[in-house]
Amino acid sequence: MRRVVITGIGTVNALAPDVPGTFQALREGRCGIGPLGFRDVERLTIRIGAEVRDWHSAARFAANDLPLYDRVTQYALVAGAEAVAMAGLPSDLGSRGGVILGTAAGGIQTWEDSYRAVFADGKNRVSPLVVPRLMHNAPASHLSIRHGLTGPVLAVSSACASANHAMGLAMQQIRAGVADVMLTGGAEAMLCFGGVKAWEGLRVLAPDACRPFSLGRKGMVIGDGAGVLVFEAEDHARARGARILAEVAGFGMTADAGDIVAPSAEGAARAMRAALTDAGMATDEVSYINAHGTGTLANDRAEAAAIRAVFGGHPPPVSSTKAMHGHAIGATGATGALEAIACVLALSESVLPPTIGFQDPDPDCALDVVPMVARETAVAAALSNAFAFGGLNAVLAFRRG
Repeated sequence: MRRVVITGIGTVNALAPDVPGTFQALREGRCGIGPLGFRDVERLTIRIGAEVRDWHSAARFAANDLPLYDRVTQYALVAGAEAVAMAGLPSDLGSRGGVILGTAAGGIQTWEDSYRAVFADGKNRVSPLVVPRLMHNAPASHLSIRHGLTGPVLAVSSACASANHAMGLAMQQIRAGVADVMLTGGAEAMLCFGGVKAWEGLRVLAPDACRPFSLGRKGMVIGDGAGVLVFEAEDHARARGARILAEVAGFGMTADAGDIVAPSAEGAARAMRAALTDAGMATDEVSYINAHGTGTLANDRAEAAAIRAVFGGHPPPVSSTKAMHGHAIGATGATGALEAIACVLALSESVLPPTIGFQDPDPDCALDVVPMVARETAVAAALSNAFAFGGLNAVLAFRRG
């Protein structure tokens, strides 16, 4: 079975429009959450989020391309270009290269604009490009077009586990010999009036800040952005002299088959055990866990219980970076991909990103959550957790490259 490694990473998120800026923000424990600035925000109860700010589409894309690109696709293309450049990928991969990206909502801004045009503004027609803009596979398809990748290309949509599922499937394509290189991760652009209004109805959004695992936490904060990683067969990477950032060692996915929204500690624990088994990794090898850590009462309590069930009374340090870059729902959209990038930081630069916003320990979440300040320590292996509505759990295991 082929080993799979990471040779490039790229991102756009509320912390920074690139990897160097994101790494620096994670080291500093900087918060990207702030007041929302889109249309009709005054009609919302929740008015904070982790927005990608100062985004000038016209400066980044050709005028004749922009009508095809919802914001979710724009984020994916920019993050993908950074990842491909870092990896130094050859331009002739063709059918040996592919793309699998996660997204929970796809082009939700295009949906909203089109509904406004028809129902609020009384128009009888919408753009003929609405469907190509809003479809969930648009970011993946445009990445394949941009980089000439004609192998496996698809989108994965499994709510908050979308990006982790996408990365796990991408790893499996390479292991199976179907491809040598896969662009993978996730993208999300849910911060618009309709996107936030829908989440308001669930009553899981915090009005002030995201405080994972902290006593007094009030909920999660939505974020936007994209994370794209280059997964590559190790033999292919070494043959071309590529720099290896980390190894993608294992993947586990489970279903709770229980409640459509309530998390299950047992299902989460099974996913972590499956990832460790797939990686051939013992629990004492894991030096860091990037938690799902949404900041909701139910998730954090269930996840802490699952981690203790897998690792016993002395689990490794655990942090949730969502308090910094928000919960980019499908990318976990970006968010799972952003958290995989945080694991690359831990593995390659020996820095554990902190859980900011932490105030007081919650007895139900008894973990070392790396509170407030990043920690320098060697990391040999790491897990990245994603647990989604629908009872879908996806965990990735990484090793130092």
